[in-house]
Amino acid sequence: MKFCKTFNTDNDCFNYLTDIKWENGFQCPKCNHTGWCKTKLNHIRKCNRCKHKTSATAGTLFHKVKFPIQQAFMIVFLVSSSRKGISSTELQRRLGLRQKTCYNFKRKVMASMYAQNQQSPALEGRIDVDEFFIGGPAKGKPGRSKGSKKEVVMGVEMKKKGIFRCFAKHIANGGTKELRPFFTQCISKEAKIRTDKWRGYRPLQSTYKNLWQEESKPDSNFRLFHRQVMMLKAWLRGIHHSVKQIQPYLDEFVFRYNQRADVTIFDKLVNAMMNEKPLYIKNLNLYWGS
Repeated sequence: MKFCKTFNTDNDCFNYLTDIKWENGFQCPKCNHTGWCKTKLNHIRKCNRCKHKTSATAGTLFHKVKFPIQQAFMIVFLVSSSRKGISSTELQRRLGLRQKTCYNFKRKVMASMYAQNQQSPALEGRIDVDEFFIGGPAKGKPGRSKGSKKEVVMGVEMKKKGIFRCFAKHIANGGTKELRPFFTQCISKEAKIRTDKWRGYRPLQSTYKNLWQEESKPDSNFRLFHRQVMMLKAWLRGIHHSVKQIQPYLDEFVFRYNQRADVTIFDKLVNAMMNEKPLYIKNLNLYWGS
């Protein structure tokens, strides 16, 4: 109710974006001049030198949105605040937009989540790391699920008796060449890392001195890690049913989990979308390197 009251009209949304974009003053994207004058629309400013007009959404992930900006805000709000997330089909039902429109814009929201994850500090302290498969037929139950299996590596940071943060990445295989970039980007070299006895982790011990390996027993030593994996799989099956490109959904799961206690998650996402360059539909898959 508070959200609907705050962003009751498109003009309320544009004013919010205007305050974010020009918080530190106006600068013309054409000539870098700082002088400007108003136009008929409050979110569009005109450069005093070159007369170029620029809007608050230009050069951001809100660039050239083809539907009302209030509905775009609602998509960001529902994606960030829904307890278990929301699918593009459910967004279509609630907002009256085409499913493909909701899907494409949600992918832009997920791109801002990816950018936020990239800027997050590395996992530190006690870390559990393992790789697992998503998709494909369940063991002993052929035909239960469709599609090829996708391998994922996940690291979870432990604090007290639970999982504090996590990161996950889609990998082509469990070899050291695929695992090393994940470790480099997501895990501190001083962290105390525990993995199973998979040989792909062995060469990493030269860089990560506190990495040790032990036999994986899901009901004892890796219990919390495997519970996190089950949460991820249940979320994918329950909300999205099936996905072709797994990394954007891993980014959403990680962002939402790591920010679960933050009441300003909507504001963070909008600010992140304002700081990202425009992302066109044809480039959505390329954004995640595939």
